[in-house]
Amino acid sequence: MSLLAKLAVYSLLATSVVCLQFPFKLPFFKQKEELLIENQLTAPVTPRIAIVGAGAAGSSAAFWISKAKERFGIDVEIDVYERASYVGGRSTIVYPYNDTTLAPMELGASIFVDANKNLMRAAKEFNLTLKDFIDEFADTGLWDGQKFNIVLNEGTYSKSWWTTLKVLWRYGYSAPVKTRAIVKNMIADYISLYTAASPRWDDVAGLVERMNWTDFVNSTTLEYLSSKGIAEKWSREMVEAATRVNYGQGTCSLAATGASAVRDGNFLIFENFLNRSGANVYLNTETFFASQASSRWIIHTTSGSRIYNAIILAAPFHHTNITVPSDLAELIPPQPYVRLHVTLLTTKSESTNPVYFGLSPDEKIPKVILTTHEGVRNGGVEPEFNSISVHGQIQKVPGSADEDPEWKVKIFSKERVSDEWLEKVFGKVGWVYRKEWDAYPVLPPTTKFPPVRLDQGFYYVNAFEPFISTMETETIASRNVVDLLLHEEFGSGICGSQLSGPETGEGDASRDEGSEDFVLGWDC
Repeated sequence: MSLLAKLAVYSLLATSVVCLQFPFKLPFFKQKEELLIENQLTAPVTPRIAIVGAGAAGSSAAFWISKAKERFGIDVEIDVYERASYVGGRSTIVYPYNDTTLAPMELGASIFVDANKNLMRAAKEFNLTLKDFIDEFADTGLWDGQKFNIVLNEGTYSKSWWTTLKVLWRYGYSAPVKTRAIVKNMIADYISLYTAASPRWDDVAGLVERMNWTDFVNSTTLEYLSSKGIAEKWSREMVEAATRVNYGQGTCSLAATGASAVRDGNFLIFENFLNRSGANVYLNTETFFASQASSRWIIHTTSGSRIYNAIILAAPFHHTNITVPSDLAELIPPQPYVRLHVTLLTTKSESTNPVYFGLSPDEKIPKVILTTHEGVRNGGVEPEFNSISVHGQIQKVPGSADEDPEWKVKIFSKERVSDEWLEKVFGKVGWVYRKEWDAYPVLPPTTKFPPVRLDQGFYYVNAFEPFISTMETETIASRNVVDLLLHEEFGSGICGSQLSGPETGEGDASRDEGSEDFVLGWDC
């Protein structure tokens, strides 16, 4: 696949997550009726840590704590509170036609990439089957609301060469090559967070500065790429189209390659984090107040109250409705989120209707259609969707009543798409599932972030979210929080007593610190 196609497709796919609900319950987690029986505020004999939120951040935080318990015998109990009835936060699946014999479709956090070492390692350690998306995204078109600016056809040697020539003709050689170099350098900096020498931070701005990313986060991607001498047409079309799908807000991120997902749902990673952590997981439990008592904290939930040595807030503060002391609340500025609509559907049409795009009925339409705002900037019309992607056929059970092939489709849009619009674009539509959500944080240029450590014994994982917001970075941020907390409370972290790096000879030495397989937290 060409560089251009990879940049567009993987930037589309390698991102964060959506808050929705599983169509089933998890029997090995405690439901609301099994919660705290006693409401006595007595100090615990065994130290306890409360984690609020059971998504990527909260589940991985519990897992990192369990690693320290396993390696160094830290004696601590973990309680995880989740107001929903499911684990996974903004990652969930649905089944076409509510038929669990069919392969599920991801509603939220769809993809992670090779550079996401925690998720990749988790899938391997937990024996989860991965699937890749290379073939599904072989043909990609860029739509500006009135015309396709470029269509990338892959799959054969001749098509690949033709795609390369089209890219060079429209954008030149310099822009793709320079962009690739920028992404490569940023990924190299990012990968350092998995090494034994990874910094620990209680100030995200300090981490950004240490990684030499201040210029990047303090400007839009368009501005940043322009400052690096990259052609505006490339940035405003290809880069914007890819990141517009990620965050629904114009250019804001670049990503690496190697798109994968857990075949049966990415939520299984977070379910395994919790199941293997030994944590007490309380579902259907609203946490509405956290108060301080001397050097301890009291968590008040819909099912009672309990004293804790420390709290990890692993959910967006302003979405939790938790009341905390006013001086702490003032440290966390409101974080706006992008409102998006996702529409999943099945159709007997193998692709979208060419007539909708102003083409003849026999024209071939690409499987993936990204969009750009460039047409609007030039006086054109706004695309009616952010992206459309056809994800292959539904594998039906032989002998079923309707064995005619159907294709799975995923649409992101700013507004709800109507049944009439779907019929116009796809013809006959079978199953449809719609969801509207606050999908991702708005990420304007900034160098100011909430503190990671709000107070002694009170840590905020989502302080990292205004910097980068993905499933993977939530697991990195939670590892950092757990390490800081354990050092503060117990004098020893995930990999030993040294805050700046793992303790020599301690922990799992099965992987050499200098090897590519080494992943800090999993290895020490």
